[in-house]
Amino acid sequence: MRNSPGVVDGFRMRGREVTRLESFADAIFAFALTLLIVSNTHYKFSRRYGLDDPTTRFLTCVLLFIVLFYVYPLKFLFTLGINDMIFGGSDGLRISHRELSTLYSIYGFGFAGIYFAFTLLYLHAWRLRDTLDLSGVEKLETRYISCRVFTVSIFGLIAAVLAQTPWFPSWGGLIYFLLFPILHGSRMVHRRHRAALQASQA
Repeated sequence: MRNSPGVVDGFRMRGREVTRLESFADAIFAFALTLLIVSNTHYKFSRRYGLDDPTTRFLTCVLLFIVLFYVYPLKFLFTLGINDMIFGGSDGLRISHRELSTLYSIYGFGFAGIYFAFTLLYLHAWRLRDTLDLSGVEKLETRYISCRVFTVSIFGLIAAVLAQTPWFPSWGGLIYFLLFPILHGSRMVHRRHRAALQASQA
């Protein structure tokens, strides 16, 4: 029994096939992980601007469509990463270099698409800045977030293109960590500009 292929770490694997419930649960977990990130950004946009016009509704529907399309590659990459990094193996799951490159490209394009949709939403709010009667600080914040989400979307496109190079998939996921110093630096500059603007208005 110990050497049986159905035994992993001394435990007999009774679930031979992936059930419909398990597949559904995996999709829900991936969806929840994606939705948690996206919904926080969309919640902030909705609370700040309160827009419910046709353009906002259309862009929101585009955003939701991309999220739904984005779920499966995210789930697959997340499963591979967790199995390899935490559990020390993929339990027989093997993926070719070409397939991994394709997954990273889909991930990158989905990542870029989500933040490009946010870019369009914030640019729409900026276009309506006089109608919304945005203050000086609010205008500065709107411009900053528009540039921020656009930068993230461009980064996703670059990652998607780089995913097709031979060397990228071996450390491809790590490239997204470069966003942290870039966004942190831009946030620090923005805070100084905001503090200076608030001081001038005091």
